[in-house]
Amino acid sequence: MSELVIRGRCVVGGRAEGEALVTRETISGWGGVDARTGSVIESRHELQGVSFAGRVLLFPGAKGSSGWSATFHTARLAGTAPAAMLFTTMTTKMALGAVVTRAPAMTDFDTDPFEAIETGDRVLVDADAGRVVVTKGGR
Repeated sequence: MSELVIRGRCVVGGRAEGEALVTRETISGWGGVDARTGSVIESRHELQGVSFAGRVLLFPGAKGSSGWSATFHTARLAGTAPAAMLFTTMTTKMALGAVVTRAPAMTDFDTDPFEAIETGDRVLVDADAGRVVVTKGGR
């Protein structure tokens, strides 16, 4: 197993580790996520029916209305939120969603995370230190 370190900017501090769940599609928080299960329910989304609960979610960011923050706040309370979030497009929706989720969150990476991280990789997010450690095939 090989290890790769990616540097980035902390949005929400903390440290978490888990299996990566990767999508190159934005996620709609209002009507696109079932907060009770942590599953993407957005029709035609490549992760439809897949839960991000306890995983490190890598995605471009949020789309849709400001309901995104309420959905991810509810997921945190239900225990179905991602363990950490990595995203590439910072918006006010994304920032607020990350803050209410209270999971470590990072953006502005020195390496394209979509080229470096695949679903199933083991990922350690140390947002306080501004680094992501990826273990390929690290299930």
